[in-house]
Amino acid sequence: MGAVVALDRLLETRRVWRGRQQGEPLAGQPTGHAQLDALLPGGGWQLAALNEILLGSPGSGELQLLWPLLARLTQAGERVVLVGAPAIPFAPAWQAAGVVLAQVSLLQVSGAERLWAAEQCLRSGSCGAVLCWLEQADDRALRRLQVAADSGQTLAFVLRHLRAADNPSPAALRLLLDNQPRQWRVLKCRGGVPPARPVPVAF
Repeated sequence: MGAVVALDRLLETRRVWRGRQQGEPLAGQPTGHAQLDALLPGGGWQLAALNEILLGSPGSGELQLLWPLLARLTQAGERVVLVGAPAIPFAPAWQAAGVVLAQVSLLQVSGAERLWAAEQCLRSGSCGAVLCWLEQADDRALRRLQVAADSGQTLAFVLRHLRAADNPSPAALRLLLDNQPRQWRVLKCRGGVPPARPVPVAF
């Protein structure tokens, strides 16, 4: 009985890889935004995969989008790593969103070091989620992050400028934030057809 309980705990914390049977629905990690979850295969973020968020500029809505997930992970004791964040996080706002700051690590790196650092964190399998702000990245660089996320069974997020929307990407999920009107558009989602209608920004 003890072995069964231990295995259940390992599966819950994603320390053991569990394959998906053919025809089995995709499982996702809820975003914390009901309207968005309703449109995404698996009901949320793609697990052990690269989730790409495209923005006009850093700080235009990505934190409000991600805070529910980060709060849930850190409250469960999972580590969240921020790689190349454009600014030092404003601690009171993160705490107000429910994020446990002791579980958040900030890596201030630039250029090619960002990609390397994010890749190592993802491959380690010791993080609940890794967020990486990339100024420039080609398809090959993004594929490295996708493979690392799968290898480490970790939630991966790459945040890029919306100019990259027309470029190919291996990301399992791609979201773009429109500013006028403010809404999220799903450009790509593994396991389903991207919904035609956008999601209004309600946060």
